[in-house]
Amino acid sequence: MSKLIIIDDDPLHHRIVQLMLTKNELAKETTYAFDGRLVLDYLEENRTKISALPDFIFLDLYMPNNSGWDFLNRFQEIRKTLKKDIQIYVVSSSIFQMDINRSKSYSFVTSYITKPLMKSVFENIRRKNLQITGPQLN
Repeated sequence: MSKLIIIDDDPLHHRIVQLMLTKNELAKETTYAFDGRLVLDYLEENRTKISALPDFIFLDLYMPNNSGWDFLNRFQEIRKTLKKDIQIYVVSSSIFQMDINRSKSYSFVTSYITKPLMKSVFENIRRKNLQITGPQLN
């Protein structure tokens, strides 16, 4: 089991993920954040503490104040200092090819997933076979 951080400004999305996680057992510990800035500060503070760092981050792109793009840009600056390889999954309601392509430009983004999340996403992540390149069709 692993650690997951959900960064999304929508409390309903947090609740949906919470319900799906209880059924799919992807993470033993899940943290929910409305703003990526706090998560980035946490990552920097704990950069050498492998057990404190998450295994996965689910990141929404369009949030007020600090967008997912802001998070990705800052994460790109600090990621090489982290003692753990963290898988970043962009989870967005955007189906625009421009957003998909832009997220792919970050080499550390594992996948782009469109909302709403489906059960198969959690199963695939658990099996480490997630190769979604565009909108989910499930």
